[in-house]
Amino acid sequence: MIVKEPAVSRIVRAAAVQISPDLTSRAGTMERVLNAIGEAADKGAQFIVFPETFVPWYPYFSFVMPPMLQGAEHLRLYEEAVTVPSMETMAVADAARKRGVVVVLGVNERDQGSLYNTQLIFDADGSLKLKRRKITPTYHERMIWGQGDGSGLKVVDTAVGRVGALACWEHYNPLARYALMAQHEEIHAAHFPGSLVGPIFGEQIEVTMRHHALEAGCFVVNATAWLSEDQIASINPDPKLQKGLRDGCMTCIITPEGRHVVPPLVDGEGILIADLDMKLITKRKRMMDSVGHYARPELLHLVHDARPAQPLEMFQPELAPRDANNTPVKQEREDA
Repeated sequence: MIVKEPAVSRIVRAAAVQISPDLTSRAGTMERVLNAIGEAADKGAQFIVFPETFVPWYPYFSFVMPPMLQGAEHLRLYEEAVTVPSMETMAVADAARKRGVVVVLGVNERDQGSLYNTQLIFDADGSLKLKRRKITPTYHERMIWGQGDGSGLKVVDTAVGRVGALACWEHYNPLARYALMAQHEEIHAAHFPGSLVGPIFGEQIEVTMRHHALEAGCFVVNATAWLSEDQIASINPDPKLQKGLRDGCMTCIITPEGRHVVPPLVDGEGILIADLDMKLITKRKRMMDSVGHYARPELLHLVHDARPAQPLEMFQPELAPRDANNTPVKQEREDA
């Protein structure tokens, strides 16, 4: 594998966006996405990360409603989900191109009759560099999304360097993380739903993000969403269940040494902005390179099936050749 050197300055300004989705419409959430891209770009951001399945919204209802009562909300999510490509993806691509920024956006992707937790990476020229699907939806999410395949576990070259991405608890799959580490990601884009489970969720996210930065020797830019009290009440009116929709936010930017570049955002809306000094990658890896001088591939190595999974593989029968009159042509046997 040939790894291209990033054709950028060694300082990359990153933005991690923590805002609320519009729980009533895809169009409303898209307006917030485009506004946030503009706001971050106005502050000099070159790399912008949004929360998990932010468009149209994360399926919070699946965490606080019994399956029998989810039908209407599940159907509404289908109706508001994003196809790729679509007017929504073209709008993000256009914003990325006009502002010269790399954008990582989480969407609910609709593909025929199924929904997927999908991450999209748009380069600064507006091209879609990666569309990948979460390989294993978590717990309640399995009622909502299908499974992704190994084709999306790859690092892509962008205007800000080599970028990889995983969603939420995929970070607890060490082999998935190692697949990206072995492709030498420089900036890791991560996102979680936010406003879920409670304070412990945010604490766990922080540990996970700092650990990946240390182990991979890369920067981590992580974004979580945030819900207002009115939004929480609209999802479920039961005060006891509403507890499961508070806190759990941890929007953060981490160095390869496992440090916060700026204090994390754990409550409310906002955009974290930080400069990433890419030289810190070499500073970390000269001491510990998990896929280089600190690896033992002759003892332990990862096998990654990167083929796209296909539900149908068709084999056509070999037909005898025919002449211009559509008459079968008699073939001589080779051993004749």
